[in-house]
Amino acid sequence: MFSISDLYIAIVAAPMAGGASTPNLAVAVSDAGGLGFLAGGYKTPQALAEQIVDVQQRTKNPFGVNLFVPQAPLTDRAAVETYRGMLARENPAATFGEIDETDDDWFADKVAVVIAHKVPVVSFTFGLPPRDSVERIHSAGSFLIATVTSVPEALEAVDRGVDALCVQGPEAGGHRGTFATRDEPGTLALGELLIAIREAVTLPLIVAGGIHSGGQIASLLAAGAEAVQLGTALLRTDESGVNRAHQDALVDPRFTETVITRAFSGRPARALRNAFTTAHDATAPREYPQVHHLTKTVRADAARRGDPDGLALWAGTGFREASTGSAATVLARLWADTHAAVAL
Repeated sequence: MFSISDLYIAIVAAPMAGGASTPNLAVAVSDAGGLGFLAGGYKTPQALAEQIVDVQQRTKNPFGVNLFVPQAPLTDRAAVETYRGMLARENPAATFGEIDETDDDWFADKVAVVIAHKVPVVSFTFGLPPRDSVERIHSAGSFLIATVTSVPEALEAVDRGVDALCVQGPEAGGHRGTFATRDEPGTLALGELLIAIREAVTLPLIVAGGIHSGGQIASLLAAGAEAVQLGTALLRTDESGVNRAHQDALVDPRFTETVITRAFSGRPARALRNAFTTAHDATAPREYPQVHHLTKTVRADAARRGDPDGLALWAGTGFREASTGSAATVLARLWADTHAAVAL
């Protein structure tokens, strides 16, 4: 079975759903000595299976697949309907689908996919998988990671039987991995959160959130993390699948800060402040994934037009440090800087 200690460089590529985490990026990170990841969220089971096969054919090194845990059923349909009406008035050419009460993102089918393909590492976000899923995936030889944002979540994950935890701090770009959509995410800084969870559990810990320098990596490893997870730092690499408008916004002086917003999906997520977050954060209902499905039409149109003010510009607090070049080059530089920081 996979072990974090086997990694040549203790860096994990964050599984970024929506297109950023391509097979090319997963292969590049794994071949560079880290742990590459595919994002299973929002993909059909068939599309996920095809990407897994693609990665398996191009690298012999371990890689992972992340799955979204199904969310609670819709509780406030009226609020979602109101939000849809608002978006429709602002975007008269857009077509919005029906609002589903439930959407499990094909979870059971995707569990079957990772089992059938014996994926080395499987991680979970937005909650914990059922115990029978843990047992079945373990039986296939996979190493299981749960994303947690607090000590209580970490303790629940240990009880569920996973092999490691991804400790996600408030500095992280994209969605916070809180177990409940309506929960307000914690604000304890990543370094402090790591220490708190390290004191409570003995499982290996991967830490994520705003990490962009070798000095940070060295400090977090010294504080008890076995590895760090990078997302925003890889968004501008050659292998990233994020669209050009998003990549350019990370270095555009018009975008000066990140905010935690529910505007795009109903779940709290960190993104660059733009016109959409300013206009809609206060009115977006706390309903995921229903709000995500409402706004994806608007976001897709903005992507076609190259308009960053209509995009979900997911970004961690270290977004200005995201650099271009191959993922291998970015990781090699960060790891060299890590060793240099340790030597000081």
